[in-house]
Amino acid sequence: MPRVASSVEKVPYSRIRELGEIALSMDGVLRLYFGESNLPTPDYIKQAAIRALEEGYTYYTENAGLPSLRRAIAENYRRLHAVDLDPTSEIVVTASGVQALNMGIRCALDPGDEALVLTPAWPNGSSSVVMANACVRQIPQPLVGDRYTIDFDALEDSVTPRTRLLLYTSPSNPLGWVATQEDQRRLLDFARRHELWLLADEVYDRLYYAGRELGDPVPSILRQATREDAVIVVHSFSKSYCMTGWRIGWLVARRDLAAKATQLNEFVISHAPSFTQKAGETALAQGEDELRRMLARLRENRDLCLDALAGAAGVTAPKPEGAFYLFPHIEGLEDSFAFCRRLLEETRVGLAPGVAFGAGGEGSIRICYAAERSILEPAMERLNRFLRMGA
Repeated sequence: MPRVASSVEKVPYSRIRELGEIALSMDGVLRLYFGESNLPTPDYIKQAAIRALEEGYTYYTENAGLPSLRRAIAENYRRLHAVDLDPTSEIVVTASGVQALNMGIRCALDPGDEALVLTPAWPNGSSSVVMANACVRQIPQPLVGDRYTIDFDALEDSVTPRTRLLLYTSPSNPLGWVATQEDQRRLLDFARRHELWLLADEVYDRLYYAGRELGDPVPSILRQATREDAVIVVHSFSKSYCMTGWRIGWLVARRDLAAKATQLNEFVISHAPSFTQKAGETALAQGEDELRRMLARLRENRDLCLDALAGAAGVTAPKPEGAFYLFPHIEGLEDSFAFCRRLLEETRVGLAPGVAFGAGGEGSIRICYAAERSILEPAMERLNRFLRMGA
């Protein structure tokens, strides 16, 4: 009897989704396990999609996406990062950030190649490597003092003749860590010396609290790279514009990889939905005020959660610089999935287990603080009570 391909059997089931499926079958759960805001998509974006439908944006578009959206993305990089991109050859619109991630990895790796992935990290990156029939070497980011760092010695020790790619995420999901410009320079130098593709997941770049002004983006790796560098950046509308269900993102890459990603789009998704692409244009053009309001709210939520955990015995919670997650480490915790399942069943608080995020994640839990106060406050109170009970 034919069997499912062994290559896909190697792809692990998401432990975030596993916990989420349990929670979705229960009533009254305070849901902080998925990475999304409880805010609805702003009306100006929804109205743009309605107008696009009325104007006939229901047909096929170019595989790389609407030229008008690619121009808008290029203008966004010019305005925010002083980076000049060619929208015709360096930008590919995708049906979500995860599709951009998958496409970039698929274009960079052959079967049997190896990828280095900085972890703890959103598991879809490592899983996409496995789906490309390549191998993952996870490099944990150590906590030094109150900040996560990059272990460059471990990176050097992990390079083999089959290593082809290095993947990192900044701002990090789940750590909230942000790569400094010195970190970026060293990562770029490392990739150049070892002739690797450097893939930067910058999906959370606008969710940043350490800029000169609220709303300033995390500096993109594209500011330091040349257009000839083997650099790939993936991005999405999901987090900054509350568009998780719209499935619209993009990829920026060197011309040769962008051309192949455009070609492969035909065989994966053809293109992102045409009317959501038009909505994305409007998000980029009109979204700054709404984005800043959301950031102010997220910063308040972050501080609320940090204050709530400040007195918890055995809990270390580094202050995030970006994204909308806390990743507290709990002293003595050896099975974060069992911890989160018990927390869910006994208190109806849904968090993501640290083990879901790869090497270095066990012993921690992830809290998504993008929910409204009516969810966050009771959730943190219940979590604290659970911790005090010796869980």
